[in-house]
Amino acid sequence: MNQPAHQLSMTVLMSPDMANFSGNVHGGAILKQLDQVAYACASRYAGRYVVTLSVDQVMFLQPIHVGELVTFLASVNHTGTSSMEVGIKVVAEDIRNQSVRHVNSCFFTMVAVDDDRKTVAVPPLKPANYDERRRWGAAVLRKQIRKEQAERFEQVRQAAAAETI
Repeated sequence: MNQPAHQLSMTVLMSPDMANFSGNVHGGAILKQLDQVAYACASRYAGRYVVTLSVDQVMFLQPIHVGELVTFLASVNHTGTSSMEVGIKVVAEDIRNQSVRHVNSCFFTMVAVDDDRKTVAVPPLKPANYDERRRWGAAVLRKQIRKEQAERFEQVRQAAAAETI
């Protein structure tokens, strides 16, 4: 394969067992595939098992139809000590008319673990070109937003707990 260790591409044919009641591919089926792609990308990069810490900005931009080829394009965008942000772009292809559409994007935070499920360090990612540096910078901003959001949720939780006393 010619892809760097921090990138992964996977294509899956959408089958009838993935359909929801309206005949489109069920969002849950796509989420399962996204988690598997994030796992494969992050674990290959880290050389370790990984676990999912969070999923951000899952945007279902267009429906995916049974019979389409769906390609998941994943990349480790940022590394911390033991965590990695994996960005995934999802492209659907109607094989009959060869139209291609961007249908989904999201970001997974994955954490590397050892055999005892304790966190372990991952190799630092060194962005090599403009796109990788752009993704790195955006990942840093998303990480800060997640931290701020967690702090706000904690404030709301504490305020709600104080009201019940």
